[in-house]
Amino acid sequence: MRRVRVATQYQEELPVQRPIVRAFAIHIGECTQCHRRVQGRHPRQTSEALGAAAVQLGPQTVALAVLLNKRFGLPYGKIAALLRDRFGLTVTRGGLVHAVHRAARQAQPTYETLCATVRGSPVVTADETSWRVDADLQWLWAFVTPETTAYAIQPGRGLAQAAHIIGVDYAGVLQRDGWQSYRQFTHAAHQTCLAHLLRRCRTLLLDYPAHPFVTTVKAILHAALTTRDRYLAGTISAHGLAVARGQYLERLGQLLERTPSRHLRVRRFQGHLIVEYDAIFSFLFDPTLDATNWRAEQALRPAVVTRKMCGGGNRTRRGADSQQVLASVLRTADQRGLDATDVLVTLLTARTPSVPPSLRTVPAIH
Repeated sequence: MRRVRVATQYQEELPVQRPIVRAFAIHIGECTQCHRRVQGRHPRQTSEALGAAAVQLGPQTVALAVLLNKRFGLPYGKIAALLRDRFGLTVTRGGLVHAVHRAARQAQPTYETLCATVRGSPVVTADETSWRVDADLQWLWAFVTPETTAYAIQPGRGLAQAAHIIGVDYAGVLQRDGWQSYRQFTHAAHQTCLAHLLRRCRTLLLDYPAHPFVTTVKAILHAALTTRDRYLAGTISAHGLAVARGQYLERLGQLLERTPSRHLRVRRFQGHLIVEYDAIFSFLFDPTLDATNWRAEQALRPAVVTRKMCGGGNRTRRGADSQQVLASVLRTADQRGLDATDVLVTLLTARTPSVPPSLRTVPAIH
């Protein structure tokens, strides 16, 4: 046998990880004047607790637990098992719960800043989904801008709950679906979600094939979206966009004035379009607007995964509060291209709860 050549094969492997145990020598002193007790703090400490609480989880460990639970929906019991089996770190489920709650407390000012940022945005996309808190039905709301997301778990689905983040007097543009609570923001301009309308068209056409009203509505909506895309691509002018917009408004308006269909579901759809008429073509007046509420729907997807993995929601109100705070921080970090672990470590090692500079201001859009 003779050797022909030497080939190279590559293999990527995970290193075996074991916990690092740090011992902090805490200098404790007393003021000679007022006798006030003082103690030092190392930048890597996450708490100043001593005595029975002197053993703490490090910020990297807590950050990993937060990511696994709030981003990937992994229950605390499985996180504890993973830390034990993969990293040799023994921690109880309860210990993880307390650590995550503390992370949420440290992130509370950041959450309030994110809510204020969303409230001050000229355009906000909103959506909501069902959520359980201590087995009671509640709702997880998402309010999203291109750079920021704020979640809120609320006990209802009405105007008061919808206004919890952005305020009832919000005067920007609200991109949303057809839920009635959104229409009660009377100071806002509105863009209803065309994807929801087209979905209803497709569903109705399955039961009433070639129905003239539904078929025409579907054609108008598709044509409007195509016109918007052509304008953004530079193939039609602003004047052409305005002419097309007027034609779509006229065609849909005349269609909605016709005698209602004999089919109940089609009549309901026609009534919904009449109510939503002023919010259907806002994206043709301002092509920078989204024609759907896709941003908020995407923001809710991780929450839906968590809901399925963790029994429908949170077991306590405190857990729900931590959920909305930490999920908002993680989602916003992703939107801004930040390392979520670095953000969490910064929050956890701060002496007092504060807002990291990367989440304090909205990055410029290029």
